[in-house]
Amino acid sequence: MAGFGQGARRHPRSRGVNPSRTGPDSATLAIIGVVCAVAGLFVAGIILGPVAVVCGWLAMGRTWKGASAGWPALVAVVLGAIDTVLALIFLAGTGTGAGLL
Repeated sequence: MAGFGQGARRHPRSRGVNPSRTGPDSATLAIIGVVCAVAGLFVAGIILGPVAVVCGWLAMGRTWKGASAGWPALVAVVLGAIDTVLALIFLAGTGTGAGLL
């Protein structure tokens, strides 16, 4: 039993102490979502709106955490949803031949 209990010397940090760094953190996703949402208000809302919603949702940890998630994630979700709805209304209006006017 020479090796029993000696793992701490080779690996001093136990599992779960440091978060895994495999993807972007929530603050980065929230900022990307806000940028996509604001840009979607002006161009390509049908594409940038859902991207903003997904980025904001992932930034919130896929749950409604409320204020602890931070306001950029919530802004990204809300503005992304508005972008998507406005783009769908615009597409529906142009499909009838009469347009929005």
